[in-house]
Amino acid sequence: MKNATIALIAHDGKKDELVKFVEQNHSWFSKFNLVGTGTTGGRIAEKGIAIECLASGPLGGDAQIAARITEGNVHAIIFFRDPMGKHPHEPDINMLLRQCDVHNIPLATNMATAQLLTGNFAFAGE
Repeated sequence: MKNATIALIAHDGKKDELVKFVEQNHSWFSKFNLVGTGTTGGRIAEKGIAIECLASGPLGGDAQIAARITEGNVHAIIFFRDPMGKHPHEPDINMLLRQCDVHNIPLATNMATAQLLTGNFAFAGE
């Protein structure tokens, strides 16, 4: 029974990393409905993983996911961000992050937090 939705987003420099992470953890992700921004979702769909694709981030995809959070239709987000890149849609990204805080939505912004969310985390040195 899939009634929780996880949103998947990645900046261009992090898309390969997110796609690989979703593939490696497919059995965990298969328990949820998946939604993603356009290009990221498309890359995940190419791997045969069911995902609903929205607009790309710069064209409003981040805002679409934020709206779904306010409607109670997104329950966690994995957003592999590129902290070194410039993003013309930064206001939309900040709004999305704010909605996660306002609505108490789990948000993983890098590999370590995504591993914690999926239960596959091992501390360095173990």
